[in-house]
Amino acid sequence: PYYVDLNQTLFAEVTLHCTDPNLQVFIDTCTASPQPDFGSVTHDLIRSGCTKDDTVVTYPAFENHGRFKFRAFRLLQRFPSVYLQCEVVLCDSNSTTSRWARGCISRQKGASSP
Repeated sequence: PYYVDLNQTLFAEVTLHCTDPNLQVFIDTCTASPQPDFGSVTHDLIRSGCTKDDTVVTYPAFENHGRFKFRAFRLLQRFPSVYLQCEVVLCDSNSTTSRWARGCISRQKGASSP
């Protein structure tokens, strides 16, 4: 466990240990929950590459690292523990169609495909 206070700034990093310089780490989704199985109470920090919490700051990709920071939030007021779960994607940094190159994918309500 890592003990924090409400509104404390936390830093998170995902590092790929690989010698391939063309692989890039992309943080797609990060969710917090007071339950280790991520049951009914969850809070999105990042979803589909888009920040969903106004305290989240993502850092530009650097070599094989994906990084962001956020402040400890309201779940700490109601629950003794909060778990963080992130989904990352490994991408070809040379591809203009990779998940990393597309960045934030926001889905608008009512939008439909032609």
